[in-house]
Amino acid sequence: MTEKGTLLVEKHTYVFNVAPDSDSRTIARAVEALYKVKPVAVRVVAIPGKRMWVRGKQGKTARGKKAYVTLKKGEVIDFA
Repeated sequence: MTEKGTLLVEKHTYVFNVAPDSDSRTIARAVEALYKVKPVAVRVVAIPGKRMWVRGKQGKTARGKKAYVTLKKGEVIDFA
C-alpha cells in the first residue's frame, strides 16, 4: 500500500496491480468474487515498461496495469 493508495481509501477507492491483458469488466467480476463487494466504477491505467541500463547493457522493466476500484459509501475491503 502506497501513500497515494491510503489516501484514496478515504474516498472509497482501492488500487490493485493487475495483469496487463485484463480489462475493467474482468477486474470488477474478480473483486466481486474475492471480496464480496460490488464496485461502482473501475478505472484501468496502463503502466509502460521503461528502458534501463545494467552493466553496460540495455534492458527493459516489465509493463503492467493498475486498477482503481471505487466502492459504494460504507462498503470496505478488509485485507486483514
